[in-house]
This record gives sequence, C-alpha cells and structure tokens, in this order.
Amino acid sequence: MNRPAGHPLIPPAKVGVLIVNLGTPDAAEAGAVRRYLAEFLSDPRVIEIPRLIWKPILHGAILRTRPRKSAHAYSLVWREDGSPLAAITRQQSDALRAKFGDAVMVEYAMRYGRPAIADTLTAMKAAGCERILIAPLYPQYCAATTATANDAAFAALAAMRWQPAIRTLPPYYDDPAYIAALKASVEASLAALPFEPDAILASFHGMPARTLALGDPYHCHCQKTARLLAEALGRDLIVSFQSRFGRAKWLEPATDAMLAGLPAKGVTRVAVVAPGFSADCLETLEELAIRGRETFLKVGGADFAYLPCLNAGQGSIEMLQLLLRRELAGWVGAS
Repeated sequence: MNRPAGHPLIPPAKVGVLIVNLGTPDAAEAGAVRRYLAEFLSDPRVIEIPRLIWKPILHGAILRTRPRKSAHAYSLVWREDGSPLAAITRQQSDALRAKFGDAVMVEYAMRYGRPAIADTLTAMKAAGCERILIAPLYPQYCAATTATANDAAFAALAAMRWQPAIRTLPPYYDDPAYIAALKASVEASLAALPFEPDAILASFHGMPARTLALGDPYHCHCQKTARLLAEALGRDLIVSFQSRFGRAKWLEPATDAMLAGLPAKGVTRVAVVAPGFSADCLETLEELAIRGRETFLKVGGADFAYLPCLNAGQGSIEMLQLLLRRELAGWVGAS
C-alpha cells in the first residue's frame, strides 16, 4: 500500500521494557542535590502533608540545610561512572537488552532526576514501541515508590496523541525466583566473610507508620520477603527499617537503633542485607555500610559486614528476565 504524499514516517512496531528506579542527583554537590531533593520531596506520594503546610517547610529549612549534608554523603559513595544507583541501573538495562536481543527494546529511567520517565517513554514511542512494559524495580509495593513511578508514566501518556499499550510489573516480593536470587546472593556474600555472623539484619527502607493503617501493603510485603528468605537460608533474620525522616512515627524497629542495641545483647558479629533495594545506592552504601558500621562498632560490636544488593549480577539479571518475560507474554513475538 502506498502512503499518501506527506505521510509521516512510522518505524516498525516494537515491544519495549522500561525499567525504573528512584533517582539520584547528577553530581555529588549541593546544587545538584538541592534540585533532586526539590523534585523528590515535592511528590505528594512521598510527602503526604497538605501542600500549603509542606511547601514553606521544604523551601525553608530543608532545602537550605539538607543538600550540603546529603552532598557530602553522596561524595563518600560516588563512582567514576557517577551515582551508584544510576550506574547499576544502567548496567541492569544493558544486561537485559543483551538477554532479550532484537525481540525487545530495553531502556531505563529514574522517577526523579535523569533520564526522566517522560523523556524516555517519548523516545521509545518515537522508535516504534507500540507496547511498553513499565517495570519499577521495587520488589515490595509502596505508594511512595511503585505507584509514583507508574503515575509519572501515566502522566507522560496523557501528553501523547498516539499512546502505546501499557503494562506494569507487579511487585515480586514473594516470587520464588526473587527469593532464590536473594538466597544465592546472601549465601555467596556470607561465604566470602572472614567471620560467622551471630545475626543477619534485613534492613528495609522505612515509611511513616500511618501508611500501614491507610492500607499500604509495604510493611506486610517486607515481612513476607524476610520470612521467605529466612526459610530459604535456614536461619532467622532480624527485620528493621531505615532512613527515617521528620518527626512522624515510622515503621519499627529502626535499623540504627537495632544496630546500637545488639552488642549489649551479646550479638557482636553482624551482617546486614537490604532486600528491598534492587541496586546499591546512598541508603545502602553510606547509611548502612558506612554509618551502620560506625554505629555498631562504636557500641562494642566486633565484626560488621554489609552484603551487596542483587545489582547487575548474573542471578539478578536472570531473575529480572524471567519476571519480565512473564509479563510480556502475548507481546513478544507478536507482529
């Protein structure tokens, strides 16, 4: 069939996967961190306080004081190829692209910062993606992570004349493939340690306690992940929640308080794993591996180890490919 004169070129139809993670500043300096925090902390999914109350607080004390402190923390973990989270997510995207080959176009984006979800979706549609799977890499569902990533994707679709068909990756907190990947990663990390831990602490990112009462399943998802991982490892895990912010009551027990109290209970050798993070980032590399270690050793701990996230290791990529293929059923191979 001949196209009418002046008809726009349309690329061959493709299937796409967009993996999404939280985001990161562009540099470990105060200005970049301020821009990142302004976007992150302006999201009503993240800060569920009326805008009229929150905006003066955010643009007052928080954005005047926190960026410098956070920039220093980022500088402690920054890599030659940039932010750990951005670099690892890019590696995951590259590895998945190699796994899928020509069958699927795989890209990555950040909910806050760059590359932006809207920009990446627009580029994927322009490249011919008429079917796109949005894959937030959060094993446990939370409105402040999974939902807001999907929100940004849907907002981008609202600006498109020709929208691609969309699917979203469900949470995979109890998926056997995810638990098996965690088990293999933890066991490999433990085998490489020069000591045997008295306890393993499973630290998940915290959320305000009221989110549980409001119906967010995050706390329950974290508990189930920890229970299934403990069963797979054949040993108990201590569950805790990190990264408290503000004065509200958060999910407990708190990771920093737990680490500070363990030596007094006779636990002097500890390993910490962060099953809620798909890639190592500021919260794992600085908050746990650096500050967590300092807290534990300062109060009498003898040995401390932080066990890396799944990151872009072979087990992680094979697990993600399996989950994505399941959600792509009926699309991959379609003309």
